[in-house]
Amino acid sequence: MSATSRPLYEVADIVNLFGDAFRQNHKPLGQHLRALNAIAKCRTAALGGHLDTCNACGHQRIAYNSCRNRHCPKCQGTNRERWILARQDDLLPTSYFHVVFTLPEVLNTWCLNYPEALYNILLKASSYCVETLAADPKHLGAKMGMVAVLHTWGQQLWLHPHVHCIVPGGGITKAGHWKTCRSKGKYLFPGKVMSAVFRGKFMELFKAFCRTENITLEANLINSLYAKPWVVYAKQPFMGPKQVIEYLGRYTHRVAISNHRIKTIEDGNVSFSFKDYRNCGQQKMMALEGSEFLRRFCLHILPKGFRKIRHYGILASRAKPKLKMQ
Repeated sequence: MSATSRPLYEVADIVNLFGDAFRQNHKPLGQHLRALNAIAKCRTAALGGHLDTCNACGHQRIAYNSCRNRHCPKCQGTNRERWILARQDDLLPTSYFHVVFTLPEVLNTWCLNYPEALYNILLKASSYCVETLAADPKHLGAKMGMVAVLHTWGQQLWLHPHVHCIVPGGGITKAGHWKTCRSKGKYLFPGKVMSAVFRGKFMELFKAFCRTENITLEANLINSLYAKPWVVYAKQPFMGPKQVIEYLGRYTHRVAISNHRIKTIEDGNVSFSFKDYRNCGQQKMMALEGSEFLRRFCLHILPKGFRKIRHYGILASRAKPKLKMQ
């Protein structure tokens, strides 16, 4: 089945079939129920519709309204294309890097209990790492920026918080001149240095949050978090800025699972495809009981009003007029 053909099954089908069992078995939060309700009603008569008319032949058809929920698989394609077009004017004539900051698995429970706080800390620590190393004359000595997109899932719908960042391969000096990274386009900054700075800033903010909330951190947790390097993955730079926007567009409006990955719904189970990255990205199948599928899907419904796409430094909105003057 091609990527553009209509999927045989949708998350909405799973909500309609297993929603009641999910509510009884797992006692979901209100924000989860609101998102699932929107997904179930998306592009159905429940949300009303409008009449589309062809200007050329006069043919008419009824089109049902979309729910516009950011967790709905059916609503993100149009939003993604609109976002890509809006970013064209923000492109800089330089190389770009794709950097991924990932939280250690031991923090997953904290993300479940304090999602807004932990995800904010993750985004802040990621931007701090890039901007701090960029400001250091040993690495660049210029003001840098980045576009960051939060993802919380792995291929099997388990919690896997990480941030995808697109970072220009240079920055603006205090004198207002563009300065290219010293790596000659091979890497952004040394990986071990990025890992250490990222971990240090996250732990600083994490401890401050716990003090504010009167939460006692166990020594074993702190020791385990400092015991090993944190994962910061930086890919080779892109060929050009337009390629960057198209690539980033894949991430900005992606949800935990697309409808095309759902292959069967039968005997109370949902089967879906996933890439096994521990086995060279091989395509595999997984089957989950219907209400368990919805439970995992809801792990990735973000708190109301949480901004998962953020612009920092010279790519922030307030800095764009200055960039155009350079």
